[in-house]
Amino acid sequence: MTTRKVEAYGEGPLHRGEWWVPNQLGPLPTVVLVHGGYWRPVYDRSLEDAVAADLASRGFLCWNVDYQAADQPWPATLLDVAAGYDHVVANDRVDPTRIAVVGHSAGGHLALWLASRHRLPAGAPGSSPAGPRPALCVAQAPIASLAEGSRAGLGGGAVDALMGGPPEQHPSRYAVADPIGLLPTAVQTVLIHGRGDDTVPLSQSEAYAAASGATLLTYDGGHYEHLDIASEAVELLRRALVDEV
Repeated sequence: MTTRKVEAYGEGPLHRGEWWVPNQLGPLPTVVLVHGGYWRPVYDRSLEDAVAADLASRGFLCWNVDYQAADQPWPATLLDVAAGYDHVVANDRVDPTRIAVVGHSAGGHLALWLASRHRLPAGAPGSSPAGPRPALCVAQAPIASLAEGSRAGLGGGAVDALMGGPPEQHPSRYAVADPIGLLPTAVQTVLIHGRGDDTVPLSQSEAYAAASGATLLTYDGGHYEHLDIASEAVELLRRALVDEV
């Protein structure tokens, strides 16, 4: 039997997450879920409800987080996700040595960034993590290179909306927010991407895997299979979690 509990990690209305708690004694392997939606405010953590329920039913403690989107000034989104991740260690059922961060699409960018925070210079948004590094990062169809995403106009200019403009206009922002520029992370990383994805091109994951040595797993399908627990994409996620955490 899985129980659900909404909990605040900050003062704002979107500074909330939801625990999906399996009926098992802790400490438990823990999955931090970061939803996608090209950082737009019309999307929220409910996108990940089916995945959270499925993983909790398999013994994973899940923390499914909301965050402020790209309609808020830079760097609100990064600060929120960092605070949401750091909140995890306050739960005594979390095994701090077995934390995985999993994100889809824009959430995949944020998951890769969370796994890179120890590489940030002092004073950068999200630097000085309060908790342990994740043992595993799984990025599902991520925007892994913001600069390339900006040049390609992904999401109808979604990257520029998040960053306040292109890399030529804000090089210092891209330097601390673009996962491909924060390598190496020393965090075990798995990329899962559909070969037919026409929302976030496979080339995003291919470039990150080539630069980092991360494992890239592909499947026949598109972008949204990551939210379908009957899909091969989610089965690949389950296998990665079982193997690494």
